[in-house]
Amino acid sequence: MNLHQLRFVREAVRQNFNLTDAAKALFTSQPGVSKAIIELEEELGVDIFTRHGKRIRGLTEPGRLVLQSVELIMQEIDSLKRIGKEYAAQDSGSFTIATTHTQARYMLPKVVQGFMAKYPKVRLSLLQGNPRQIADMVKNDQADLAIATESIAAVDGLITLPCYQWEHVVVVPQDHPLLRSPAVSLEEIATYPVITYDSAFAGRSRIDHAFGLRNLKPDVLLEAIDADVIKTYVELGMGVGIIAGMAFDPERDRNLRAIPVGHLFGMNVSRVAVKQGAYLRSYIYTFIELLAPTLNRKMVEAAMRGGENYEL
Repeated sequence: MNLHQLRFVREAVRQNFNLTDAAKALFTSQPGVSKAIIELEEELGVDIFTRHGKRIRGLTEPGRLVLQSVELIMQEIDSLKRIGKEYAAQDSGSFTIATTHTQARYMLPKVVQGFMAKYPKVRLSLLQGNPRQIADMVKNDQADLAIATESIAAVDGLITLPCYQWEHVVVVPQDHPLLRSPAVSLEEIATYPVITYDSAFAGRSRIDHAFGLRNLKPDVLLEAIDADVIKTYVELGMGVGIIAGMAFDPERDRNLRAIPVGHLFGMNVSRVAVKQGAYLRSYIYTFIELLAPTLNRKMVEAAMRGGENYEL
């Protein structure tokens, strides 16, 4: 048994059981990958993959258990490499953050600016996607951490910690009738076309749930992943917008007004997520502390040891 065999098994699964693609990803030959996997199966005495002819089609039941062990072993190998790199150069290296557009656009700029001032030699990358996509980026070692709303807390294999709370706001033109309401209600909002987030983003599930509880079906005219797009169409008079409060800037959005509606949709929690059992370089802990001053390295390490999400 050797590490090459374990890498081949893991990559075969990642490449949807296509050994040709797995070989390309690992810069080796397809027959070599196939031979190494067969030799590993013979050594273990079980079939890891189901097959149709010479093609592998999926994982067997023992194969699923083998894959779990392979992932743990390879994660430890990656951690060993990172330990060496960190102690060789503690203030430099690479750091990849996976996050949603809202977080990248409105919450992270000042945090990133402060981080880069402390660690100018670190190469920082920002990857964007919906919560499910960015969770997979961390699980597949494409990113060191993810930042999104609380839906990310339900993803297996990740440890998440709360960063900050936020509420939705309704955005309307300056002379909109809703501005004269003493306490905007769901019924009032539902009388206008609604422009808001795509279902995968920024607490949309809370919006739908709140309307559903009142048996209301708002006319969702447009869905977007970008609050700037939502605000643009609100400015055109096409409807009322529902966006994250962090995405409204009175200086930039002078033609609009924001109405806080946390009392209607509840408070949302943005969370930072890391892979369970991952080794985090010291500057990643610093970034988390800059992002959420209520967190510190000791708390993050305790959550990772306990294998549980940390709550406010």
